[in-house]
Amino acid sequence: QVQFVESGGGLVQPGGSLRLSCAASGFALNFYAMAWFRQAPGKEREAVACFSTSDGITYYADSVKGRFTITRDNAKNTVHLQMNSLKVEDTAVYYCAAALGWAKTRWPEASLYDYWGQGTQVTVSS
Repeated sequence: QVQFVESGGGLVQPGGSLRLSCAASGFALNFYAMAWFRQAPGKEREAVACFSTSDGITYYADSVKGRFTITRDNAKNTVHLQMNSLKVEDTAVYYCAAALGWAKTRWPEASLYDYWGQGTQVTVSS
């Protein structure tokens, strides 16, 4: 069974940075995409960024473009999310996810992803 464990969340002031990591363990599966989602209290889960493993193309929500960067470490089977210039509205629980299938136009859809981590809290506050 594949498991994902997120780390790196915490409390940071507006304008600060955090780096989230998601480590996969268990059976080695060929994921077509790995992504980060977030969910703020009272809001729906939304896609933040996605890494397509077949061609290395990355996708970002408009709200984080230019501030967040998603990368993958194949050797360590880990995906990272570098978050810079954080804003109060970035406060949420962040989840990593992995997809066994791929359709690039569907990358923001949670239903595309087959495996999920347990989430890590990111709080941006002064």
